[in-house]
Amino acid sequence: MTAPAVSEVAIGDRVTPLSRAVTQEQINAYADASGDHNPIHVDPDFARSVGLPGTIAHGMLEMGILADAIASWAGGSANLLSLSCRFSKPLLPGDTIICTGTVVGVDDAGIATLDVGASSDRGDRVLTNGRATVRLSR
Repeated sequence: MTAPAVSEVAIGDRVTPLSRAVTQEQINAYADASGDHNPIHVDPDFARSVGLPGTIAHGMLEMGILADAIASWAGGSANLLSLSCRFSKPLLPGDTIICTGTVVGVDDAGIATLDVGASSDRGDRVLTNGRATVRLSR
């Protein structure tokens, strides 16, 4: 994969949205991989007992999907220099996460800054106040 060329990227350009369904099996696998077995992620009865509608995806699982979306647009993960966001609403098993981004700046060094975020197919903004920087090709 090749990063977009500096000459081809302009403020207002949009990242091709990435949609991905999230299942309880993926959430369980993420819990195993990360060691984060907080019961709000893996125990539906516990999650409901604390006021959630059921289990919820790990915020870092959601952010990993967002990173994949931005890295794909940027020509690979080596070109994704930074990524930050706020976890704002829960993503539920069975939801589809839709990741988006918009170029808000391009500097002389060939670094693009993007506003990024993600929503669920239920319309909830699950990742907000996101910012990414990516290296462009010259």
